Amino acid sequence: MANIIKPNLWNGKQIKANEESVYYSRRSILKQMGLATGALLASPMIGYSKNKNQDNNFTFAGMEKCYPAQRNEKYGLDRPLTEEYDATHHNNFYEFISPKDRNIYNAYKYVDPFDTREWRFEVSGLANKTGVYFLEEMIKEFGLEERTYRFRCVERWSMAVPWTGFPLKKLVEYFGPKNNAKYIGMTTYAEESEMVGIKNQDWYPWPYHEGLRMDEAMNELAFIATGIYGKPLPKQNGAPMRLIVPWKYGYKNTKSIVRFEFTNKEPKTFWNSLAPNEYPFLSNIDPDVPHPRWSQKIERMIPDGEPRPTLKYNGYGEFVGKLYS
Repeated sequence: MANIIKPNLWNGKQIKANEESVYYSRRSILKQMGLATGALLASPMIGYSKNKNQDNNFTFAGMEKCYPAQRNEKYGLDRPLTEEYDATHHNNFYEFISPKDRNIYNAYKYVDPFDTREWRFEVSGLANKTGVYFLEEMIKEFGLEERTYRFRCVERWSMAVPWTGFPLKKLVEYFGPKNNAKYIGMTTYAEESEMVGIKNQDWYPWPYHEGLRMDEAMNELAFIATGIYGKPLPKQNGAPMRLIVPWKYGYKNTKSIVRFEFTNKEPKTFWNSLAPNEYPFLSNIDPDVPHPRWSQKIERMIPDGEPRPTLKYNGYGEFVGKLYS
């Protein structure tokens, strides 16, 4: 059973969040909308202890032995895997955009202060089990497997990545959503002292927040990733737990999750709240539905820019097409 902490859940810090897609074009949107500055959304962050003698790039002692996990061969690829270096150094994690260089793909240079140890997340809303849980307990409960998925950013770059984790469906079933729960919202960790991009991008409505319909969350493809390339997730890839929904654009794939909320209302989402005409709630990959400022018919593989035709639902129509018929 998970460890549940009831008293003193919050340490009083503001929680703020993260994202996926190119910075400069989106900042221009915000300027046009008059969002030069913005108040941070006040949401509390779970407190946790820090052992200075412990490597803070992994969540809990000993669990690194879970990697690599056995690969589930059901989820194959039509292309070679992206090289590990490229997949771990091409990350537009906005919370780690430094004012020194403003380069969205230099997140890996600024992640050291981010402490991912003793990772806990809150479950709230319309569920039979709520409270604060340790990621370690979820890994022990569900086990880990590896899946190779295509990954497609709304900005048209793409990868092929071996993720390690467990199905989101198992997590949802464990907490037991009530019959009137129609959606699940997710929130990313955010802390100014650990994430250089938050304080220096106060025009964004931190924390980062996203969501899925319940039938999407229960789809077999939806995955909580805790590792990549047979190792625990690097911080710039969304450590220590992130969402992977490979039929949707990358910004739907919430990183560094600290809250799940079961709700009967469509949750507000980060980019949709800023530019709803560009970032709809569903955000399914579809070459026939262009972004307002560019075509989505072609994607380019990292790192060399090899062009490939964009596949509807990123090629996962047999798994998810029935959800949208």
